Amino acid sequence: MRRIYIHGLADWPRFHWDIQRLAKPLAEVRHRQGRLIGHMGALGFNLRQEAVLQTLTADVTKSSEIEGEKLDAEQVRSSIARRLGMDIGALKPADRNVEGVVEMTLDATRHYDQPLTAERLFAWHASLFPAGRSLMRKIRVGAWRDDSTGPMQVVSGPIGKERVHFEAPAAQRIDQEMNAFLGWFNADSDLDPVMKAGLAHLWFVSIHPFDDGNGRIARAVADMALARSENSSQRFYSMSAQIRQEGAAYYDILEQTQKASMDVTPWMEWFLGCLGCAIDGAQTVLSAILAKARFWERMQGVAINDRQRFVLNRLLDGFEGKLTTTKYAKLTKSSQDTALRDIARLVERDILVRSSEGGRSTSYALANVS
Repeated sequence: MRRIYIHGLADWPRFHWDIQRLAKPLAEVRHRQGRLIGHMGALGFNLRQEAVLQTLTADVTKSSEIEGEKLDAEQVRSSIARRLGMDIGALKPADRNVEGVVEMTLDATRHYDQPLTAERLFAWHASLFPAGRSLMRKIRVGAWRDDSTGPMQVVSGPIGKERVHFEAPAAQRIDQEMNAFLGWFNADSDLDPVMKAGLAHLWFVSIHPFDDGNGRIARAVADMALARSENSSQRFYSMSAQIRQEGAAYYDILEQTQKASMDVTPWMEWFLGCLGCAIDGAQTVLSAILAKARFWERMQGVAINDRQRFVLNRLLDGFEGKLTTTKYAKLTKSSQDTALRDIARLVERDILVRSSEGGRSTSYALANVS
């Protein structure tokens, strides 16, 4: 017996939910959202820009990680900084895959007040797949899927034992389905914009209009709706980073909703909870940014060269692994001798501390960033 998904129900796409059940979590997340924006608004311009840079970097990298693709965070950060006109020191060249995801993310959030159209979605899709391929598979780029290789299904498991989690509407329905979605998304309504973001995510990914990239684009659409809810292009929290943390729950609630009825209360409840956690997580980013600002205030008057400043900023931003002279030399494109001298001076000034390991295992960390 063929399963009926929500897009096959007679009342599709007339979504509904229990507003009494959602009223409290919606009010709470709106309060946290407003409080965060207020905190960020009290920061100086440079600190706000740093918060935006960190948030967008997390958004791009984590949205790709959800789909199993790991992007170079430094390339992402450099690409975003360059597009925002920020001076963060040595910019790392970004490959076209990174540039494409960054381009989509910034277009969604910085031009949130412009209509979402099929042409705009096609441009996003083309930017995600500049080579016209998803891994080794050639796909239709900048166009709706045509189901030429069979129905669009979300599956898991080994070949021969696949489990179908979802089957999207047939390709011949996509024009009509997307026209309805885009008309609703761009229209003014009494629906709270945060609720609209949650519903937009679910609706888009349930149409699944492209051969690939539907999840990333659905999250960009939701981010666009959230930017509209704040009437601001500045992003201070990352839904994608939070969804990455809640990956199993995300896929579970999505599958349950797509196999249920047009009552999407559980999905909206989960979305609001996830958004609340994302907003709370932004406080961690804010704390790190303030700690970084206090660190450099303490460094005023201390002789620090450009190489040292660059590496110290990397450590303050959350350097992965341990800092060694070899890594220092590689980061600054300097010799081992230069790296050793630079580090030694930072240790002498109690800016860096040396680990207890000796020889080649010697590593260094910030002495104090609080």
